[in-house]
Amino acid sequence: MAKDRRVYVCRECGAQFVSWAGQCAQCDGWATIEEASVAAPRGSAADIPNVEPLSQFDVAGAVPIPTGLDEVDRVLGGGLVPSSVSLLGGEPGIGKSTLSLQMAMSVAAAGSSVLVITGEEAPTQVAARAGRLGSIPDELSVVDTTDVDTVVAAITAAKPQLAVIDSIQTLEAAGVDSAAGSVTQVRAAAHRLVEVAKRTGTSVVLIGHVTKDGNLAGPRLLEHVVDTVLSFTGDRHHDLRFLRAIKHRFGSTNEVGVFEMLPAGLAAVDDPSSRFLADRRPGVAGSVVVPTLDQRRPVLVEVQALASAHGDRPVSLTANGVSSPRLKLVAAVVQERGGIALWGNEIFASAAGGAEVTEPGGDLALALAIATAATGVGLAADVVACGEIGLSGEVRSVAQLDRRLQESHRMGFRRAVVPRSATAGPTGLELIRVDTLADALGQLHNLRSMSGPKAA
Repeated sequence: MAKDRRVYVCRECGAQFVSWAGQCAQCDGWATIEEASVAAPRGSAADIPNVEPLSQFDVAGAVPIPTGLDEVDRVLGGGLVPSSVSLLGGEPGIGKSTLSLQMAMSVAAAGSSVLVITGEEAPTQVAARAGRLGSIPDELSVVDTTDVDTVVAAITAAKPQLAVIDSIQTLEAAGVDSAAGSVTQVRAAAHRLVEVAKRTGTSVVLIGHVTKDGNLAGPRLLEHVVDTVLSFTGDRHHDLRFLRAIKHRFGSTNEVGVFEMLPAGLAAVDDPSSRFLADRRPGVAGSVVVPTLDQRRPVLVEVQALASAHGDRPVSLTANGVSSPRLKLVAAVVQERGGIALWGNEIFASAAGGAEVTEPGGDLALALAIATAATGVGLAADVVACGEIGLSGEVRSVAQLDRRLQESHRMGFRRAVVPRSATAGPTGLELIRVDTLADALGQLHNLRSMSGPKAA
């Protein structure tokens, strides 16, 4: 029988090498290569798999089962699919454990068996958190272990509807000569959990940490092995959290779930636009509302800019919640194509309320925010702006503009500055079509002086 062989593995990307090196040739990481053992291939050519017609399998077993959390079900396309394995990643303290526990409690409250495997907290700590979230269902059980074999045995014996592993980085597989959280340990544990999920029909949710660069910790192989990769993000200085599917084998990755972190747990935010505009001060120079698109969900966000004179020096740019490269591009176009002198100013640009505006559709609003901040001209309360800006100053159309305009109209806005090529908007929303940024800037006086209903 073949023996296990020794190799050197990068703990960041999972690349394997026959000898140690100071830098990984795949990801360029320094001091990330560690010695590990790789199991020898098993089986032989005489092993014949069971070949079955695909048509005989019952697809009813692949129907998603609701989690009871509407925003989670929105992202997953209805819920968790039996036998699926989902990876939930996010920064420490962002609320991954809280979200997964709320999901577990909701599924258990509906009468399904749920198992929580805790490797980071004691069961008493999990129970204390569950008590703050609500009444603990009888169908919710907990196993305190970091041993993969014990986890597999527990899932095999209980066959729960849902199993939550908190976290994949704490698990250790017997026979793997490395510490918990290493590339080889995470890879071995993931394979074992995928196998038990397929065998028992249990939906498994793995909680994973992210690195300082925002990537999921562990090898990229982990993302390829699982069925769904969920990203849970948010500004820790704000209460809003966002759930997005980076990968989803059973449906679309074009939805986003929005939550608000409260003392009693995460609450769904059904109307993110109202939440982002709740504290807006209409008419202030440097403030423009943009109907942005987060995945497929249109959300209205306030983009703010401030121009502060700092002597006879080149313009300085600071971005918060907006893309820094796009801020540089837009500011250059505002000055060169729009004729707004920015020299000697320090420009601060921000998306209010912890939102992020990084897509091209926010260019026109950002440009108008910079221009109004520099000139002191504030836009009327009922105006939104949406469009991509090119280097020659042209205003281009963006994806799903009709959905953005529908959301703007729903929120009470009555005028929208849009590209010339935009199709007709909803009844009651006047479209101010422009070819270039200069055209849009030429409308500032009209947009300021005309009155309209105050936006909701």
